[in-house]
Amino acid sequence: MTIQFMVDGGADLPKGFAEKFNIKTIPLNIHFKDQVYKAGEELTIEEYYQKLSTIEDLPKTSAPSPNDFYEAFKAIDPSTPILTLSLSKKLSATYQNAVIGRDMLLDEEPDRKIEVINTKTASCGMTLLLNEAIKMKVKSVDFHEIVNQTKKNVEKTITLFSLITVENLIKGGRLDKVRGAIAKTLNIKLLMKASDEGEIEVTEKVRGEKKALRRLVEQISDYTKSLDGNTIAMTHSNCEDKAKQILNQIREKYHQQEEHLAEMGPLIANYAGEGGLVISFLADES
Repeated sequence: MTIQFMVDGGADLPKGFAEKFNIKTIPLNIHFKDQVYKAGEELTIEEYYQKLSTIEDLPKTSAPSPNDFYEAFKAIDPSTPILTLSLSKKLSATYQNAVIGRDMLLDEEPDRKIEVINTKTASCGMTLLLNEAIKMKVKSVDFHEIVNQTKKNVEKTITLFSLITVENLIKGGRLDKVRGAIAKTLNIKLLMKASDEGEIEVTEKVRGEKKALRRLVEQISDYTKSLDGNTIAMTHSNCEDKAKQILNQIREKYHQQEEHLAEMGPLIANYAGEGGLVISFLADES
């Protein structure tokens, strides 16, 4: 069975993942004063950090246009169903633009099968959902069943964050200034998660990074007793050694069967800041 999987630039995929599974990515844009770049396509993470070191203000970001999605969808064989996983609509206009782009093409070619899902997450959360969908495809599960199960998985996906600094989240408008002011005093670290609606919410305030990372691992048990037989996805912002250490701790405690580790691309790193970690997994059935 042929299915074309697509994600937008809010997803951080492990190296080689897109090539192995023929994943198409529609990049978001990063606006530096001198130029606009398609993140991950025209601007690598190394180039992003280099350019960031030369400016004071945080670069702005913008969603792909409806036409970007229209062109991406149109380029796929009309007989091939398309499943697009989109960055949380609470964080970006990307989902809405993907829906508009889909509808533009369906007006011309109404027999196409194109599904766009609001993942209510970002970064490795999108990788986790994509990975689960790919596993269903490998088992020759019907397209509509994959879509329906992916929507169910969206509601089960837990995405937890631990950031060295929340300065970028505040500057980017993804976290209110009051919480940020608290975090900047007394070495307070904020543990955060994607809410049920896909917004970023604070779960705990912890003093010091070591304690914050310990609590990040411990928090997994709030949602699942074990990851045995399941998958965990993690992304890091220029801190691979730390990420691997935390992943080892998670493995010792929760026994995940499958792991995916990736570096954040320019888009997510723009808000997470260097040293940030994001982990995603499926919660137990309630």
